[in-house]
Amino acid sequence: MNTTNLQIPIRTDLKIAATEVAIEQGFSSLQEAVRVFINKFANKAITISFVDEERLSAKAEQRYLKMAEDIKSCKGWHKAESVEDLFKQLK
Repeated sequence: MNTTNLQIPIRTDLKIAATEVAIEQGFSSLQEAVRVFINKFANKAITISFVDEERLSAKAEQRYLKMAEDIKSCKGWHKAESVEDLFKQLK
């Protein structure tokens, strides 16, 4: 098997934390976890995307919380007694 070494400088605390997680997840070492990841990545078995987390403004968050409360309490709902009644409400 033709192999090569991959050297990646990272902070010591990051390596320690990643090693602990790799072992918790059943890998024998961080090196094994990285090897599995690189194999899957090279075979296009996984993809990576970076998405900025969108945050609602305080005003919008309050608005959506109120909407959720209104839905739970059926506020503003109308019950149709017949098909004709439903169509009248939809106008």
